[in-house]
Amino acid sequence: MAELSRSSEQMARRTFLGRCSSAGIAPAMTMPLVTPAILPARGLNERLRVGFIGTGGRANTHLRIIISLQKETNQLEAAAVCDVYRLHRQWAAERIEKATGRAPLVFEDYRELLEKADVDIVCIATPDHWHARQTLDALARGKHVYCEKPMTHTIEESLAVVDAWEKSGKVVQVGVQRASDPRWQAAYRFLCEGRIGKVVQIQTEYYRNSRVGQWRYYKLTREMTPQNINWRKFLGVEEGLAPELPFDRAYYAQWRCYWAFSHGIFSDLFVHRITWMLLATGLRYPRRVVAGGGIFMEYDGREVPDTATLVADYEEGVQLLVTATMLNAYPLEHCIRGFLGTVKFDLAADGFDWVPERPQITGTFQWEGEHVSAPRPYDDTQAHWENFLEAIRQNNPRLCTNPPDLGAAATVTALLGAMSYRTGKVLEWDKESRKPKESGPDYAAQWETLSRQRAAPRHIPGWDPVNKDPNFSRQQPPEWQSLAGPWPDEQTDPAP
Repeated sequence: MAELSRSSEQMARRTFLGRCSSAGIAPAMTMPLVTPAILPARGLNERLRVGFIGTGGRANTHLRIIISLQKETNQLEAAAVCDVYRLHRQWAAERIEKATGRAPLVFEDYRELLEKADVDIVCIATPDHWHARQTLDALARGKHVYCEKPMTHTIEESLAVVDAWEKSGKVVQVGVQRASDPRWQAAYRFLCEGRIGKVVQIQTEYYRNSRVGQWRYYKLTREMTPQNINWRKFLGVEEGLAPELPFDRAYYAQWRCYWAFSHGIFSDLFVHRITWMLLATGLRYPRRVVAGGGIFMEYDGREVPDTATLVADYEEGVQLLVTATMLNAYPLEHCIRGFLGTVKFDLAADGFDWVPERPQITGTFQWEGEHVSAPRPYDDTQAHWENFLEAIRQNNPRLCTNPPDLGAAATVTALLGAMSYRTGKVLEWDKESRKPKESGPDYAAQWETLSRQRAAPRHIPGWDPVNKDPNFSRQQPPEWQSLAGPWPDEQTDPAP
């Protein structure tokens, strides 16, 4: 089977970490760490045919990558395009034909693409409220799916996609940029080895600023008219995906500003950061989520907040803080805090930095931290596609860096935050019923019970420290603490 050709320079830029056999790394976290050979769908001399559902915005990057791989390897073919906007689908078709010499099939309705185009893969880059329906329909037709984040628009849809994916045997990749960056897997190994002790808190952000307002930079043009855009297919009213709304260029081009189509910061931005941190820690669904924020300045008709903060608490005794404003770009550090140290991520560099706590905590005399290298992909989205294609080649859906079970965990966390913000409630995730519920006093009581029991700390999945001492990374009570305890009467001291 032919390998994808790459220059030595490209190979160096895209080299991934060596395969890891460390204990505790879940299969879903193990990414293929080689440049893939692409398995032809029908025979050794035929191509994998890719259909694009949604050809504006983010789809342009996906088109570029598939066209490049088609020209370079002749093992892929950009075979079909679909968009409700006539000009978008025309532009995409013309781009493909000009670059490859082959004209793709063109559709307005994605269901016709699935039925008639004979594709092996679909790339979904439509507004959020369509993601689940199109993914489910593609899986039902036996297609592999690359779907942009967020994986779905509702919690129920996320669970439906996971269930359908598990039954299908097909490969599904959720398109979160940087998810195939090896730094997250390297950090996970580092944490599992106990290098920062008991993991207690995650901190991440997404700060932006725009003179015109977040997502208003997507241009409205005169050509955007009901004559050029199939408005009912965009809304999905018949499918129950959105309410009946009048045609509005802003709804169409700037849909991330409106609840019917998006959850704004929560789904468009927080999902990125949450996915990375779940990869780095092995965590999945939270126990409790609360969020705050508001529209503090962008009074331009939008519905979603311009500032928000989400706090998620996990049964493993870890807290995730993810915060954002669209009104200031000054950053906050991306880091994972542990009892013995901190892992800090610089997104402009490779790998991560380890910063130890002071010697009085660590019990060592090492003041200086260190940089842990993990080579960055030259192109984050291409690395994600190559990971997806390798999973198809090996017929192993679990090789994907961001499969639906991880995609659902990140999406549910973000959507619980949006629900909390909109309802004013603190929410819990019931893992048995797979539904959210309102939180109550039992949440705090469970931690108090563990304290009274002097219980061992809970740890992230895969925790297997190099130091097997059961007291490793635990606070040691001072000698005088033995004098504590309730007196049965005023004369009887319970202390030994």
